[in-house]
Amino acid sequence: MPAQTSAPPGAQWFALHTLSGQENKVKTYIERFKKAEELDDHIFEVLLPTEIVSEVKGGKKSTKIRKLYPGYVFIQAKLYDADKKLINKPWYFLKETTGVIGFVGADHPAALRQTEIDEIYARIEAASGKEVPKVQYSVGEEVKITDGAFASLTGRIDEIDPDRGKLKVSVSIFGRFTPVELEYWQVQRLTE
Repeated sequence: MPAQTSAPPGAQWFALHTLSGQENKVKTYIERFKKAEELDDHIFEVLLPTEIVSEVKGGKKSTKIRKLYPGYVFIQAKLYDADKKLINKPWYFLKETTGVIGFVGADHPAALRQTEIDEIYARIEAASGKEVPKVQYSVGEEVKITDGAFASLTGRIDEIDPDRGKLKVSVSIFGRFTPVELEYWQVQRLTE
């Protein structure tokens, strides 16, 4: 995992505050032009944590990528010299990138603590390879089934298995409650 690898001497993690929706452009620009600007020895990694989110609209399942930290891009960089003075070239390059509002810490960028970057990587790891429902459900909640053999029936959520993206819903069939296993996207909240 990159957060655990040995960082180049003097490298620290910083948070760049970006304009909303500009995170991908900022990441791409920095990765593309750091070599051209001869900053490979100052800017090491650009991180934009994301997760896959699924939802159903009009009976169709769709997935999209959602940012875990909207408005932020994380940079592993060497911004301070041995005397703790700001190194102008990488600082100006990052600060002046189109879409960047500034560093967290303004003119004195504040480095993230190791625990903070470890937490970011833990969230990335937790989201890796999983689809997260856009809507979160809770046990006991009434839902309408929108897909499958039980479509249009209503039921109550008895269990939630977030790791598998499944719900166990009790549905009344012929006057008896029967547990049915469904995926998150196969149900929707009852409108009130």
